[in-house]
Amino acid sequence: MLKKIRRRVKTLITKSFKKPKSKPYKPPPPPSPNPSPSPPSEPEIEVPTTMSPPHSHHTHKQTPFLFPQIQSTVLPDPSPFFSQNLLKTPLPTNSFFQNLTLKNGDQPEYFHPYLIKSASSSLSLCYPSRFSNSAFLYQVFNADLTISNTQNPQERHVISSFNDLSITLEFPSSNLRFFLVRGSPFLTCSVSNRTSISISTIHAILSFSSNESRTKYTIKLNNNQTWLVYTSSSIDLTNTSVSLITSTGFSGIVRIAVLPESDPQFESVLDRFSSCYPVSGEAVFTKPFALEYKWEKKGWGDLLMLAHPLHLKLINGDDCDVTVLEDFKYKSIDGDLVGVVGDSWVLKPDPVSVTWHSTKGIKQDSYSEIISALTKDVEALSSTPIATTSSYFYGKLIARAARLALIAEEVGYLDVIPAIKKYLSDTIEPWLDGTFSGNGFLHDSKWGGIVTKQGSADSGADFGFGIYNDHHYHLGYFIYAVSVLAKIDPAWGRKYRAQAYSLAADFMNLGRRANSNYPRLRCFDLYKLHSWAGGLTEFGDGRNQESTSEAVNAYYSAALLGLAYGDTHLVATGSMLAALEIKAAQMWWQVKEGDNIYEPDFTRENRVVGVLWANKRDSGLWFAPPEWKECRLGIQLLPILPISEVLFSDVAFVRQLVEWTEPALSREGVGEGWKGFVYTLQGIYDKQGALEKIRNLKGYDDGNSLTNLLWWIHSRGEEGDGCGIGENICWFKHYH
Repeated sequence: MLKKIRRRVKTLITKSFKKPKSKPYKPPPPPSPNPSPSPPSEPEIEVPTTMSPPHSHHTHKQTPFLFPQIQSTVLPDPSPFFSQNLLKTPLPTNSFFQNLTLKNGDQPEYFHPYLIKSASSSLSLCYPSRFSNSAFLYQVFNADLTISNTQNPQERHVISSFNDLSITLEFPSSNLRFFLVRGSPFLTCSVSNRTSISISTIHAILSFSSNESRTKYTIKLNNNQTWLVYTSSSIDLTNTSVSLITSTGFSGIVRIAVLPESDPQFESVLDRFSSCYPVSGEAVFTKPFALEYKWEKKGWGDLLMLAHPLHLKLINGDDCDVTVLEDFKYKSIDGDLVGVVGDSWVLKPDPVSVTWHSTKGIKQDSYSEIISALTKDVEALSSTPIATTSSYFYGKLIARAARLALIAEEVGYLDVIPAIKKYLSDTIEPWLDGTFSGNGFLHDSKWGGIVTKQGSADSGADFGFGIYNDHHYHLGYFIYAVSVLAKIDPAWGRKYRAQAYSLAADFMNLGRRANSNYPRLRCFDLYKLHSWAGGLTEFGDGRNQESTSEAVNAYYSAALLGLAYGDTHLVATGSMLAALEIKAAQMWWQVKEGDNIYEPDFTRENRVVGVLWANKRDSGLWFAPPEWKECRLGIQLLPILPISEVLFSDVAFVRQLVEWTEPALSREGVGEGWKGFVYTLQGIYDKQGALEKIRNLKGYDDGNSLTNLLWWIHSRGEEGDGCGIGENICWFKHYH
C-alpha cells in the first residue's frame, strides 16, 4: 500500500556547505549615492522601472529610460495566439509555453508530467516514454488522448492568461478552456454551454468503464496505459469505436490523469484529490533566498501537485506545511516527479554570496606574478581596439577588461585602474548613448524588450538576439562591465544609471504591471528553476539552454549592479536567481558518475550535458560535436569569476569532469583558450599542476586572460584543503 507520509519537509534538506575556514574578502562599500537599504522582506521588485533605484533620495517619479524604438522586420506576430488584452502588455519570449505562440502553435510543450500539443482545434496530451543512447535522450510524443468539441469547429487556440506556473488556453468557439498548470497530475478542462466533447486516442481502447454516478471513467489502452476521467457532475460518455469516446452535452469540469505506471495502488490517491483543481500558479519572491509557489485553486479538498528533484531539495518545512507522498511518482526526463499536497510551497536554496573579489583572498607572495601579467594585459587594451560589432563578443571583451580592474584592486596595484577606466568608458558609452558604429541597442514594443540594430533586420545576427535568443548572456557581460565601471568611477555610474537599469530590466524585471516595458524575468523558468536561452524560434523539443555559467554570470552581474548602486533589492534578487541557476546546473547539466536521473548509457559516457532542452538532453553543442569535450567543459565554466567556485563546488565531480575531458586535449587543433578552462578546474584540486600548465599556454579565450587565470589559481587557498570550495560563504547575513 502507498504510505502517506506527513512531515515537515525540512528533513529532506541536507546542507552541503561547511562553515568557512577563514574570513572571506569583503568588498568595499558601494559608491555614493548610497540609498538607505529597504526592508529585506519587500514582496516584489520591479527592478528598473524608474531612473532611480528603489528608495532613492529622488522624491519625484521619473520616466524609465528606453533605448530608441525600432520596428523589427524579423520578429513574429504575437496576435494570432494571445488575447487582445494581453497584446497590450509585454509578452514572454523564452517561456515554457513558447511553442504555443509561434508559427501554427502546434508543436508540443512539456507541462510536467504531460507533453501538451494544440492542433486542429483540439488538445492532445501525452505521458511520454523516453528514448536514449549514449549521445542523447528525449521524450517521445504520442497523442495518447486528444480532447475536442465533437463538432470540431476549425479555430486556433487563444492564450487568455499566463502566469509563472500556468497558462489558460481556450478554444472559444468550441466552449473549451484548459487550465494548463505545471506539475499537475491532472489535465483540467472547463466545458461550457452544454457542449458535446470527444476523447480520442492513437491507440486501441481495450476497456472502458464508469462508476455508478458517471463522474469517473476508466480507459485502458493497448500501450499499457490506464487513464482516469473525472467530471464535476454526471456525464454520459460512450465508447463509439476502438479509438473514440464521445459525450452528450455537458457543462462543468473535466479532469484527466494517467495512472502512473498503471499501478492500481495510486488510483485512490488520484480519486482523493480529483475534486480540487488549480487554475493558475505564481512564484513570489517573499524575501531573499526564499521563493513561494502559490496556486489559485477551485473545487474542494486539498491540492495535489508534483515536485521535481530540485524542488524536493529546496522545499522548506519551516515556512509551509505540506505533505510529501514519497511513493507517488511520475516518470520525467528531469527525474521522478513526486506528489506534494499543499496550497503553497516555500523553496529556500542555500545563500550564495555575490562578491567583487575572491572569497578567500590571495597570498601576498603571489602578487608579483599576477601584477606582471596584469600590466601586460592592461597595456594591450590600448593597442588592440575592439574590432567586432557583435553584441556577444563585444560584451565578452569589455567584461574581460573589467575583470582586470577588480583583480588590480585585489592585489593592490591601482596604477592600472585609470587606463582600464578610460578603456571601459570609451567602449561602453557608445552602446549606451547610441553612437556605436555598426550596431547598438534598440527597443521593441511588439514583444517588449531590447533588440540590437543588426538583430532587428537579421534574425541570425548576434546569435539571434533580435528574436530574443541569449539575452541574459549578452546583457550579462555588458552589465558586468557597467557594474565595475560604476564601482571604480561613481560619477560615471550616476550619469549612466538609467541606461544600466534598462539593460538589467530586460531580463531581471520582476513586475507584473501592464504598463511595464519588459516581461517578467524573461529567461528564468520559475518552475524548472533555471533559464532558457532559446527565444522566438519554434523547436520541437521546446526551449533550450547551453551555457549555465553564462546564465549564472547574468544574475551575478545584476547583483553586482545592485552593489554598485546600493540597491539591496537587486542584490538579493540577483543572488537568489544565481543560487537557483547553480543548483539547477548541478542537478541537470553536471552528470556525476553513478547518477540515476538519466539512463545508464548516457550517464556512463557523459560528465556534462551539451545542450539541455525542455524535452531532450544532447551531448553535442551548437558549435561543436560531442567529441570536443573541452568545449563542453568550457561553455559550462566561462566566464571565470568568484562565483565560479560555487557552481563547481563538488570537488569530486570536478575531478571526474577534468579526467573525462583530458583525453580530448590531445586532439589536433584544440584551442589554447579551451585548454585554459580545463586547467582552471584542475586548479580546484591540483593547484600546482594547473599553474604550470597555465603558465605554458600560448593563448586565451577572448573573454579570458592570463591575469584572470593566475588570479583564479592563486585564490584557491592552500593545497589539499579543498580550496574553500563548497563552503557556505555568505557575508551579507542581514539579507537572510
